[in-house]
Amino acid sequence: MAVYLSRLGRLCFRRRRLVALVWAGLLVVAASGAAFLSEPAPDRFSVPGTESQRANDLLKERFPQIATDGARARVVFAAPGGPEGTSLNEPANRTAMEQAVARIKDAPKVADVSEPVVSKDGRVALAEVGYRVPEYELTDADRDALREAAAIQGVRVEMSGDAVASPEEGAGELLGVAAAAIVLLVTLGSLVAAGLPLLTAATGIVIALSLISATSAFIELSSDTMALALMLGLAVAIDYALLIISRYRQEVLDGRQPIDAAGQAAGTAGSAVVFAGLTVIIALAGLAVVDIPVLTQLGLAAAFTVAVAVLVALTLLPALLGFAGHRALARRRPAASAGRRWGRLVTSRPLPVLALAAGGLLLAATPALDLRLGLPDDGTAPPETTQRQAYDLLAEGFGPGINGPLTLVVQAPHDTEAAAERVARDVTSLDGVAAVEPPMLNPAGDTALVGVVPTSGPTSEATEDLITAIRDRFAARDGATVAVTGQTALDIDTSEKLAGALAPYLAVVVGLAFVLLTLVFRSVLVPLKATAGFLLSVAATFGAVVAVFQWGWLDLLGIHASGVIVHLLPIMLIGMVFGLAMDYQVFLVTRMREEHVRGASPTEAVVTGLGHGARVVTAAAVIMISVFVGFMLSDTPMVQSFGFALAAAVLFDAFLVRMTIVPAVMALLGRAGWWLPPRLDGVLPHMDVEGERLHDRPPPATVGSSSGTE
Repeated sequence: MAVYLSRLGRLCFRRRRLVALVWAGLLVVAASGAAFLSEPAPDRFSVPGTESQRANDLLKERFPQIATDGARARVVFAAPGGPEGTSLNEPANRTAMEQAVARIKDAPKVADVSEPVVSKDGRVALAEVGYRVPEYELTDADRDALREAAAIQGVRVEMSGDAVASPEEGAGELLGVAAAAIVLLVTLGSLVAAGLPLLTAATGIVIALSLISATSAFIELSSDTMALALMLGLAVAIDYALLIISRYRQEVLDGRQPIDAAGQAAGTAGSAVVFAGLTVIIALAGLAVVDIPVLTQLGLAAAFTVAVAVLVALTLLPALLGFAGHRALARRRPAASAGRRWGRLVTSRPLPVLALAAGGLLLAATPALDLRLGLPDDGTAPPETTQRQAYDLLAEGFGPGINGPLTLVVQAPHDTEAAAERVARDVTSLDGVAAVEPPMLNPAGDTALVGVVPTSGPTSEATEDLITAIRDRFAARDGATVAVTGQTALDIDTSEKLAGALAPYLAVVVGLAFVLLTLVFRSVLVPLKATAGFLLSVAATFGAVVAVFQWGWLDLLGIHASGVIVHLLPIMLIGMVFGLAMDYQVFLVTRMREEHVRGASPTEAVVTGLGHGARVVTAAAVIMISVFVGFMLSDTPMVQSFGFALAAAVLFDAFLVRMTIVPAVMALLGRAGWWLPPRLDGVLPHMDVEGERLHDRPPPATVGSSSGTE
């Protein structure tokens, strides 16, 4: 592979104008496709195969009049003053609310508005608003019209629901890119060299996101798809370019002409980029085994973005190096003393270093024992938002369960109405039930709905226990079937399905990556060690996420603790962290193997590999952390938790696992670390990631021109 990639790098360097023109053309085509074909992304979530999803689908089929896809809003009115203040039941307030409801009915795209329901103490009232169009078809003017129509003089009004504008996101990702640019400038010591990774990353990201956006004309994409693809694609694109540029500059300092240096960098560092990218792609595409459409979309979109980043690094980057000439070169050879000193320290005392690093990761993982999954809702929104204010007012006025009502879908072969009435009476007697609504029968008379309001909130364990009790009680009774749905039930079923899919997902991802790493390193123990280190990184990351977002350890820094971890995070984090971890594994250990193949002793190969790779890997890790930390500046807890989790994972994996535990274990294993069964050695193809065959080629000429143009 190294030979082919070397030829590709030389070709792109030589034909740089053509390569740049091709990528510019792709950029224009992709952007045009996005402009003409992209459709708004709906925020729909389905979990095939679960009871709650089946009941939800049945509800849409049998009750089309209430199961619309239109946007919804909850308008909450609160009486002014404290507990001794006025009541909403007073004639003036009643009239004001009725007038507000009339104005809301006349607002653009509104389909229906319920009459305000006032709490027993008269302090809070709720009106439900339904729209004729989905949330993504509402304009800012539509949302403003709702807010203006609901406003009442002297009465507090708060709103929630998907028809209400979400808090505006900041420019955190831009700050992350700015920090990455500073790291690149410090690492590479040249404005031109630092700008190349940013330019290639921007090109790849725009093309990938534009093509993903264009596919929305043919398939329905989740609203989170683009954000995840941007977050991950930006980080890996910069890292891949940094690795190749660093190797190119080193080759020039070693006496190669620029075109030969570009070929050598593409053959060695480029091979590492290919296999690192493949591990990320495998991990992300493997999310499809979970059989949750949103996860499949997120994984495939992010995997596609990574694939584009790899192609850009292997083709556009060598072409840009040809344009840059001397301006991309280092004025002096980067010092490898820090990496070598660290390598000497680790390999001289491998057992204590291994014990300290592994022990620290296990200690950081301890909070993960209290991991509680759920889906953040308005109750976990920032306290100053109208969504959170509405949530809290409803909980105070009607009880916590009003924010997470359950829906029972009842079917019976004979007299469904009577069966539903019996179910309603029985549910009323269960612990944890605040109210039960009268059954609603569909026009055909074969299905009924029973609304249940719990006494506890939607993310409470008591609500989960109530759902379990209802399902156990009505598993089979008088021939009637009772299915529980609603957002809380969907969340519980989703968490259970994700937990059940975790083992097969890990088996697929780890199994395929193990085969890939065995091909790369021609070793059995190196892939095993890589996988064990990854598990330590993930465990420590889970612990940090629980401590921050469940226990609230960083509340003082403005990172809001939601009390639950979004149920999609663990399995997505496993896939993404595995890919990122293998990036650093390939970057560092490939250089160690390269030295080992050249005849260095196992310990010296580790020290030399760290000496060459520590600076680049450190910069790459800091860049990734900077990008992910930028997403922590979001006002949305879900986005914050993903940004923090990925930043923590890179921190743990790059510095404690790959640069500490890996060299310590390699030093302990010695030559056994590179052992491969002879029979397997004869069967496996030689991928030559370390570029051994490149050294068999005729030696390059001495440095001539700055461009090396042929």
